Amino acid sequence: MDYVVRAVRAEEWQRAREIRLVALRDPAAPIAFLETYEQALAKPDVFWQERTAGAAAGEHSCQFIAEASDGLWAGTVSVLVERPAGEPGFGEVAEVDQAHLVGVFVRQGHRGRGVVDALFREAIDWSWSVTGRPLERVRLYVHEANARAAASYRRIGFVPTGRTLPMEGDPTALELEYEIRR
Repeated sequence: MDYVVRAVRAEEWQRAREIRLVALRDPAAPIAFLETYEQALAKPDVFWQERTAGAAAGEHSCQFIAEASDGLWAGTVSVLVERPAGEPGFGEVAEVDQAHLVGVFVRQGHRGRGVVDALFREAIDWSWSVTGRPLERVRLYVHEANARAAASYRRIGFVPTGRTLPMEGDPTALELEYEIRR
């Protein structure tokens, strides 16, 4: 695999914005993300600067990218630390100290090359190294109709927890929770 997986740097906010916009144009975006292309496009530069700086600092979150040999960002994943005493995460307040993987995306043409595996290895390793109380699990949610993503997550070692949430904007569809326990 000719990719370098690393954390984003604060000054790379324009590249972080660009890969997010590409992700939101992907055919799977309506069931993979809770944001539209138009919503992301409307956000000011300062939003992207602050978001990328926070992810680069790696205190409560971290964004990883897979950079191809030509410099193209082929994929990304972000990790959010969720603690019981913290702000509610996706769905509800965390019951245990945990990490939540979000914003998973691999560009067309780079899929099936181990990019998502490498991104997840880095994200999970980072999660287990977070300072403070050790995280007990890493979780993510996947839309019930996103079979390709669910298969990738199971192959990597995530297992369904049985917890579900209604899909934001479509309460007839479900988001399925998957986890890896420490």
